[in-house]
Amino acid sequence: MEAENEHCDWLSLSVFNILLEGISCLISPITFLTELTRLFQKCRTSGSVVITLKKYDGRTKPVPRKGHPETFEPVDNKCLIRASEGKKKISTVVSTKEVIKFQMAYSNLLRAHMDGLKKKDKKSKSKKTKATQ
Repeated sequence: MEAENEHCDWLSLSVFNILLEGISCLISPITFLTELTRLFQKCRTSGSVVITLKKYDGRTKPVPRKGHPETFEPVDNKCLIRASEGKKKISTVVSTKEVIKFQMAYSNLLRAHMDGLKKKDKKSKSKKTKATQ
């Protein structure tokens, strides 16, 4: 009987780990930049990385409906940054104190990996000007 329980516990843990693979996790800003570098390198030849930034007030529950009192007050402003590539998702929260340091490292990272962008075709622009004349 004990062997069956151990097997069930192991099985439930492995299923739980499989479910968590696609879900984003909150990591430190330094680890986020490292993982973002890996995502950029992985998508250098094909694929894309989607990055979103938004204000984060620390809520983990939805805003209450009308009529219910709201007792939540954020301590300080924070920024939630998410990056995703396919099923790989990462996110971090940057506090007000760390913003300048993170911004500098983030901008250097973006500059270093922006070389894979495709250039616009200038011929199509010249055709449009000839058609209008």
